[in-house]
Amino acid sequence: MILMENIVLIGMPSSGKSTAGVLLAKKIGYGFIDSDLVIQEEENALLSEIIAEKGAEGFLKIEDRVNAGLSVSKCVIATGGSVCYCPNAMAHLKKIGTVVYLQIGEKEAEKRIPNLVKRGVVMRGSANCLGDLFRERVPLYERYADVIVRCDGKTVEETVAAIAAAAGYSV
Repeated sequence: MILMENIVLIGMPSSGKSTAGVLLAKKIGYGFIDSDLVIQEEENALLSEIIAEKGAEGFLKIEDRVNAGLSVSKCVIATGGSVCYCPNAMAHLKKIGTVVYLQIGEKEAEKRIPNLVKRGVVMRGSANCLGDLFRERVPLYERYADVIVRCDGKTVEETVAAIAAAAGYSV
C-alpha cells in the first residue's frame, strides 16, 4: 500500500536535508526518517564502512532497496545525497510524497564538507572531487524535484520556512 503526504528531501551532501528535515517535521507535526540512518541500522555499519566493503555500486543497491521500500505517511524523509542514482527509489519517493531539492552551490558545499570519504559520500566512475559530483548529480536532482529550494546563505530556520512554503505548509 502506497501512502502519501510525505516531504522527501534530496540534494548534495551537507545541503541540510537531515538538519532542516528534523526541524521541519517538528514544526508541521510529521514524523522524520533519515534514510542513511535506516541503511546504517539495517547493515549494522557506518555508510563509509559499507561503501569501503561493498563499493559504490554495492552501496547504491542497498540505498535503492531501502528507499524504494519506505511505506510511510506524514513524514519528512531525508535521503542520502546519492539516492539520485537509484531510479527505483526515486520513482517510489515521487509516488509517496513531494520531492524537494535543497540546492546549494559548489562553493557552499566545499565549506560544509571537509572530507568526502570520511563523510561517506558515494563516488562513482570517474568522479573524484566535489566538482565532479556536482556535474553528475545536479541534473538528476533537477529531474526528480517537484520543488527546488535554494539554500545558500540561509539559516536553518530560513531553510525550514522555505521548504514548508514550497511544499504548501505554513510554519
